[in-house]
Amino acid sequence: MKPVSYALLLGIILSSCSSTQYVYLSVQEPAAVRIPPQVKTVAVLNRSMPGKHAGLLDAIDKAVTLEGPNLDKEGASSGISGFTDELARSSRFTVTRATDTRATNSGVPGLFPAPLSWEDIDQLCRDNKADAVMALEIFDTDTRVNYTAIPASIKTPLGNVPVLEQQADMETLVKSGWRLYDATNHLILDEFSFARPLHYSAKGITPAVAVAGIMGRKDAVKEAAYAAGRAYAFRLSPRWLRVYRDYYVKGSPEFVIGRRFAQTGNWKGAEACWNRETTNPQPKIAGRACYNMAISSEINGDLDQAITWASRSYEQYNNKLALYYLNTLKNRVREQARLDTEQSGQ
Repeated sequence: MKPVSYALLLGIILSSCSSTQYVYLSVQEPAAVRIPPQVKTVAVLNRSMPGKHAGLLDAIDKAVTLEGPNLDKEGASSGISGFTDELARSSRFTVTRATDTRATNSGVPGLFPAPLSWEDIDQLCRDNKADAVMALEIFDTDTRVNYTAIPASIKTPLGNVPVLEQQADMETLVKSGWRLYDATNHLILDEFSFARPLHYSAKGITPAVAVAGIMGRKDAVKEAAYAAGRAYAFRLSPRWLRVYRDYYVKGSPEFVIGRRFAQTGNWKGAEACWNRETTNPQPKIAGRACYNMAISSEINGDLDQAITWASRSYEQYNNKLALYYLNTLKNRVREQARLDTEQSGQ
């Protein structure tokens, strides 16, 4: 396997009572959603707005849940912007915004509608020169308000007058849902939803005055929608994870010296120390040395060599930590093969 470049992060946790310490590194993993390599251009569609058949349901929902004018419309637009802005950072995809008057939501607010027909998907892809359609299928805000009477006082010329002040506690649940349609294979590759609660509080002499203090929540809803759009884009792109690996720092003087090399980032020096101990007559020391050589190989991007060393550590010297690490490495090889395929576009 060809070497992979990693942004190595040394964060060694020192502990005098342990035979191992940690080294941290950043590992790239494939996207959470498997997307065929031939998908290059994604048309992004806002399908969350209610169609004429859902107008009455939507109007009732807005009245019951205290939605302000255009709150869902502007929130959905922010969600689309968050998705397109984040996905545009990926070198793999070209993103285009699609518009289509047929693509309205005739379902119940807050629930996924029936999927678009493949005839509509094919037409959208032809119109936008796209390979797939990403549709925002749901955008809905549900708001509830609770009122509490709190004893307070008002200053008057005659002194403090006791009153009952009204506190309004508002919770707005911002919901969004996405579907990814693969036009080539006529498959729905992903269906995912988010829900984020927003909380507000305000006080006033009357309930009307109290709730008036928290009605200007549109900006917060738009920010939450934008963040949800970005979060969904993360599912379609490879991600970097910070992981840690144990390596041995005790067993012989070579391990002590190797630890100092590792702490300064001199992995070649550390590897030389460990390599000398791979033929140590004591099986425990030799097994630890082989295990450390596997760690060094992974850091250098050679996963195949890392597997060879980890296998030797377990098979010949019964190092239990090496068996766990071997399974981790094999999983990394599978994910790296998938990542290479997706990035190569073959």
